[in-house]
Amino acid sequence: MTDLAAEKCVPCRGGEPPLTAAETAALLPHIPNWQVLEQDGILRLHRVFKFKNYAQAVDFTNKVAALAEQENHHPLIVLEWGKVAVQWWTHVVKGLHRNDFIMAAKTDELFG
Repeated sequence: MTDLAAEKCVPCRGGEPPLTAAETAALLPHIPNWQVLEQDGILRLHRVFKFKNYAQAVDFTNKVAALAEQENHHPLIVLEWGKVAVQWWTHVVKGLHRNDFIMAAKTDELFG
């Protein structure tokens, strides 16, 4: 199995199609704790991370934000007491791109 977390995101300028259902299905086993959701007709990767308190959730949120800045690929992050929901998708392709799977794997590494 490929170690997606070791990959770097590639610049995505648009003009590319989103991943096919087969490509998505092939990558999902690499990030088994993530779900594919459809929102407003756009597929996204979604996972909820649970913590013992608000401070830990905030710390994780900040780590994901720093990673997003480093890779120049930014998620939707919803912070609540004891949990953080993260969604990855690629706006310019209006769906999923390999970068989203890379970032999901990197997010899992941050969670430990």
